[in-house]
Amino acid sequence: MARAGYEILSTQDSSFVHFEHRATPMHVAAVGIFERAELARPDGRLDIERIVAHIESTLDEMPHYRQRLAWTPITRRPIWVDDDHFNVHYHVRHTALPPPGSDAQLESLVGRVLSQHLDRKKPLWETWIIDSLEGGRFALINKVHHCMVDGVGGMSVIAKQLSPSPDAREVSRTAEFEARPHPGTLRLVVDGIGRRLALPFRALRTAAEMVRDPVATVSALTESQRAVAEALTGALLPPAATPFNDRIGPHRRVALRTTELSRVKALKNRLDGTVNDVVLTLVAGAIRSYFAGRGVPLVDLSYKVCVPVNRRAGPQDLEAANKVSALFVSLPVAEADPLERFRKVRAQTLRLKQTNAARGIELLTELADSTGSVALTRLGVDLATRLHPYNLIVSTVPGPNAPLYMLGARMLALHPQLPLFARQGLGVAALSYDGKLCWGLIGDWELAPDLDQLARDLDTALAELEVAARLTHAHPVLAPRRTSLNSSYEPGAL
Repeated sequence: MARAGYEILSTQDSSFVHFEHRATPMHVAAVGIFERAELARPDGRLDIERIVAHIESTLDEMPHYRQRLAWTPITRRPIWVDDDHFNVHYHVRHTALPPPGSDAQLESLVGRVLSQHLDRKKPLWETWIIDSLEGGRFALINKVHHCMVDGVGGMSVIAKQLSPSPDAREVSRTAEFEARPHPGTLRLVVDGIGRRLALPFRALRTAAEMVRDPVATVSALTESQRAVAEALTGALLPPAATPFNDRIGPHRRVALRTTELSRVKALKNRLDGTVNDVVLTLVAGAIRSYFAGRGVPLVDLSYKVCVPVNRRAGPQDLEAANKVSALFVSLPVAEADPLERFRKVRAQTLRLKQTNAARGIELLTELADSTGSVALTRLGVDLATRLHPYNLIVSTVPGPNAPLYMLGARMLALHPQLPLFARQGLGVAALSYDGKLCWGLIGDWELAPDLDQLARDLDTALAELEVAARLTHAHPVLAPRRTSLNSSYEPGAL
């Protein structure tokens, strides 16, 4: 019989469990759109059984996909335990669009799927197979709780389900899953006491390491103090009141768009910035147009966005569910000149990287992890919920440059989707894939009734920036960058 076992969620993973309430489901998602022909049966129907078997064959590499949440006694710390009633057919679901199966119908369905909470009594994921999309296509909605993956981690999950070769058409054999027994109350209590007793010894070891090299210790502490101060300054400055930042409900709207990645890269090369700088500039221009069309005053509007930053050391550092920090950037939505908007965005992102602001957020998370305090985690979640430190999350995730395939069916696009936090009625994510920048916009049903207009405003902002960049000719208005950037701090290092 398998030995009882469990895993403790990190502080960052736990925070997404605590952030979740009725109106704020904390799942992330990716909407993949595929060519249908290679997975069509002789009778013309999509081969659902083959897709389900393929998805099941990848689960051995993703343990949390067969685990559910439980809580330790007394401290109520969330843990992962194996689900002894796991059934892949509960998690992989099939539906179809009515004719004509348009992109607008797909967006509407994705919005409804993302409005529904995941069942906490089961593993926290669902994959929806959406058939009958016009143009000989079908879609997959991969919906996963944020306590299981972040943006980069989500791409590693996609990579396990897909192949870079169109010739990989065989379904791998699935090993029989044997769930470990639940650890039981006594073991969880004893393990919790052991972790508490170990805290002073870990503190002593840390102190001893600091004494061995006092010069390096003082330097590191000074740098850490600056990073934390920078992070707190960005987090505590209040954002503006806008139509998107009000009490949200549980229902969602979604907009999916694609942009040629070459257009975005041409701009970042000409203007000496990053893809992330261009993305933030386009979002600033789109928000400006959207607000102007609704009579929102733009003068002195402090529109603050949270930009997630990947903190993994590299491709080998993918074990943690979430390993992400954040930068806080004030988007210049009041600025009419597209080039000036870009300059202001780039100046902020450069300064934040130089001051190591992302490290400050990470240090605060490490402090909570080192204590194992559920109370400290809840305090941080409560403060963030009460302060509402930003207007909007804008996430840029680098994806594969070449096409990927599921059992020979080519994936045409992959659109990321973010969760919405309290009083945050809009989320914007962009992911690069196979020469495209795939946008995923999500909005509260009531606060963002015309989300499609904002998506069109992104297209307009791109065209405006391209025209302005061409007018610079051989006399660029932007000074060259004077810093070497570490890609682990770069949200859009494409």
